[in-house]
Amino acid sequence: MPGRRRQKRTDRSKIDATPPWETRIRDEPEPTAGPFDEKDAPEDDVPRLDLGALRVPVGDGYDIRVDVDEAQQVMSATLATPDGTLQVGVFAAPRNEGIWDEVRAEIAESLVGQRKQTLTEPDGPFGTELHGTLPGEGGRGTVPVRFVGVDGPRWFLRGLLAGPAAADPGKAAVFEEAFRNIVVVRGTDPLPVREPVPLRLPSDIALPEPE
Repeated sequence: MPGRRRQKRTDRSKIDATPPWETRIRDEPEPTAGPFDEKDAPEDDVPRLDLGALRVPVGDGYDIRVDVDEAQQVMSATLATPDGTLQVGVFAAPRNEGIWDEVRAEIAESLVGQRKQTLTEPDGPFGTELHGTLPGEGGRGTVPVRFVGVDGPRWFLRGLLAGPAAADPGKAAVFEEAFRNIVVVRGTDPLPVREPVPLRLPSDIALPEPE
């Protein structure tokens, strides 16, 4: 399936998300149709917003905002149109295995715990997805959601599509194209498995001072 890389599970890989020693030889990532690791990023003319670990394509069909925590650390990026949003985050992953299957199962368990609903796991353009609903704003009604995940070399990219676009393939197309053109720059810093890979704003953009 495009963009997914499956590797054999090992006990060591559960705790080892650190970069290989200099004397080790790291396998090059296999070619993919996107999203891309920096080592197999295409030489194209797509403009991308450089957030450090994520290079997010910039397009006319959507706005981009960054999501920060209480410490003003950039945690994820969100693409928005009148038809919905796509939140994208990147996480550290084991060197020798993917984690999307486990993450997807945990998300499904959480969604079922929130409310009785029917979840589906259809095949999508990036592999197996998870479809369900979340409570609407103010607790009114429900909002359709799609979770997509891509396992890369020592990283895991998760996308959460919410709103009408999550249930309408036509409205989702702009988000899927943007997700497909993301480039991940994992870096060499050791991080625990599933730890968010730190993002940063470009030097010419500053966060507003907290109130």
